[in-house]
Amino acid sequence: MTPTSTYRLQLRPDFDFADARAVVGYLRDLGVGAVYVSPVLEATPGSTHGYDVTDPTRLREELGGEDGFRSLTAAAREAGLGVVVDIVPNHMSVEVPSANPWWHSVLREGARSAYAHHFDIDWSRGRVLVPVLGDDADIAKLTVEGDELVYADHRFPIAPGAGEGTPQEVHDRQHYELVDWRRGNTELNYRRFFDITTLAAVTVERPEVFEDTHREILTWVDAEEVTGLRIDHPDGLADPGAYVRQLRDAAPHTWIVIEKILHPGEELPASWPVDGTTGYDALREMFGVLLDPAGEATFTKLAERLGVRTDHAAIEEEARRLVTDTILVAEVRRIAALLAGLDAEAARAAVAETMIAFGVYRSYLPEVESTWAEAIAKARSRRPDLDTALTALDEQVRADPSGELATRIQQTSGMVVAKGTEDTTFYRFTRFAALNEVGGSPDVWGVSVDEFHRLAAERDAGRPATMTALTTHDTKRSEDTRARMAVLSEIADEFADAVASWTERCGIDEPSLNLLAWQTLVGAWPISDERLGDYLLKAARESKLRTTWTEPDEEFESSVAAWPSRVRSELGDEIEAFVRRIQAPGWSNSLTQKLVQLTAPGVPDVYQGTELWDFSLVDPDNRRPVDYTIRREMLARFDEGLMPELDVSGATKLLVVHRTLTLRRDRPELFEGYRALTAEGPAAAHALAYARSADLVVVGTRLPIGLEDTGGWRGTTLTLDDGEWTNVITGTSVDGGPVELADLLGRYPVALLVRR
Repeated sequence: MTPTSTYRLQLRPDFDFADARAVVGYLRDLGVGAVYVSPVLEATPGSTHGYDVTDPTRLREELGGEDGFRSLTAAAREAGLGVVVDIVPNHMSVEVPSANPWWHSVLREGARSAYAHHFDIDWSRGRVLVPVLGDDADIAKLTVEGDELVYADHRFPIAPGAGEGTPQEVHDRQHYELVDWRRGNTELNYRRFFDITTLAAVTVERPEVFEDTHREILTWVDAEEVTGLRIDHPDGLADPGAYVRQLRDAAPHTWIVIEKILHPGEELPASWPVDGTTGYDALREMFGVLLDPAGEATFTKLAERLGVRTDHAAIEEEARRLVTDTILVAEVRRIAALLAGLDAEAARAAVAETMIAFGVYRSYLPEVESTWAEAIAKARSRRPDLDTALTALDEQVRADPSGELATRIQQTSGMVVAKGTEDTTFYRFTRFAALNEVGGSPDVWGVSVDEFHRLAAERDAGRPATMTALTTHDTKRSEDTRARMAVLSEIADEFADAVASWTERCGIDEPSLNLLAWQTLVGAWPISDERLGDYLLKAARESKLRTTWTEPDEEFESSVAAWPSRVRSELGDEIEAFVRRIQAPGWSNSLTQKLVQLTAPGVPDVYQGTELWDFSLVDPDNRRPVDYTIRREMLARFDEGLMPELDVSGATKLLVVHRTLTLRRDRPELFEGYRALTAEGPAAAHALAYARSADLVVVGTRLPIGLEDTGGWRGTTLTLDDGEWTNVITGTSVDGGPVELADLLGRYPVALLVRR
């Protein structure tokens, strides 16, 4: 069943099933179609996100267990809401062996374990490598306690009959080997999630593993307690297409969306029986159409003036090469070993170069061949000295597109792209950080109005039930932070002058982080020193330029941590004044972006708390607790006739979300089809308008500063079909024919019109 909309809740021990159940009534009143929750299966103790599943056969006790989950789904059903659950087929957490019965069995029994092949372990290389020691010399610190081998706060099972002797002798007789944590990147013999050695990949492509990992999930589906599934990280799977076909066969009537990150211009493989993606592609379009193209040159010059590199392609290539050569060395070597007829170094270089060259996250051979061919061609152009090795790789992969070589290089390329681009390039190429978003291309400056309409119409025709999103638990910044930053594209010269002056007086001694910091400061203001400092420290480590997660530069990190309070002390008044200049235009962008998301083709998801202004940054900042009391109180006042002012309270955004979601839920037939509309008059370029059906029209405002600076709408009109139309947001009526946008958008910068 396709929901009319979803509302994402981040579950954690201090916001569990009972807490989620307590907001079901509010979500119903808001107009939401389905409650959409983060993973609910048993996870690492204390986990604040749930993507570290430890037992896929049980609901998580820290969230309330089976009784709590049943209570939540029953409350949702009674309220008329669906329930969408996030599931994680790619990996499981092995951080705490005792918490994961399958991994515990593997460590205790080795290749004889019933779960030995549930994990993607290379058993040909002997014992399972467990990189947890401070260094290899720490092996002397092992102790034996009962039937466990203990190191610091890590406890590992002892194999039957292998517990006699000194701790080191005991260790030497186990099915695993504890080693220096630094050896994980180069020697690990099991596949993992990205570079996280505590998340071991699962072989869900094996029928018995699919059954074991999905048995509990499918009981919810069969009982109609769960009406939708969100699939985490499908690109890590051996065969994503086969996986979703198997899942669709098991859940034929369930709404299924997958976290497939599409590059601009890329489409889901046609054969995949899913309803769509989790919406990052739509995010790029809905934000991109708000940007002023005139700002690009100024931001490029600003970056160059401050010493920030602007050669995106070169930065991305270097970042991906850093990943293949230092972070995912073990994965690259495992793939290279499958190449026949080449020496080890040539095979390694060919594999690495091909994954670096991918223009998308991965290819899907044999169905989608073009992306593989393009990667090979680009690798050849960059490394002509590897022509022989690349030819061998290409031929062997194409000869057996379902074989182990083809499978492993395709599922690993997504890791290289994600770590190299999202987690590194996005923090080095900081020319205009609002573009540095999952599913985006930082070097592509926005989306034209014509392109926006074309893509929206294509989504309506192709996958009308796909999810659309503006904020998620993985976005680099929230929708309202991004919307305010879009205003900077309209006053690029003014911002560039301010940043140059601020940098001279209070800059950070690393150009990329410095430019990112000023954009972040004005985008998220007011923001506490602690929040900003935590964000900048994460950004600095992710960029891997002056400091890293594994080799921190303490002096540099101390200066970064001190920067927010220094700026507040020395430049606080100037920053405050600048933000006042862009605050109201930012609200305008936020409302337009939100109304577009809620009305355009697709199933809109509202991330927790973003029905009011939310100026969050990357996780964990975007997973802070939400105050539902104030939201309930505001929502109740709308029923009393409140028509809020556009101000810092965010009540106007809540009104737009409430009225639009309620209309979607009550009148779904209005949200079918898509037709671009064009305003007429001197300010026509500032209007974004379209019709969904013959009886629904959406109008938003673009480039609000430019609109104000040129004298407003100045007689610009939008022609409506004959009849009486009601603005659902304000309740006012308007007759068909040419309508003055100055009147229609007089109170709010957006309008949602329904013909009676």
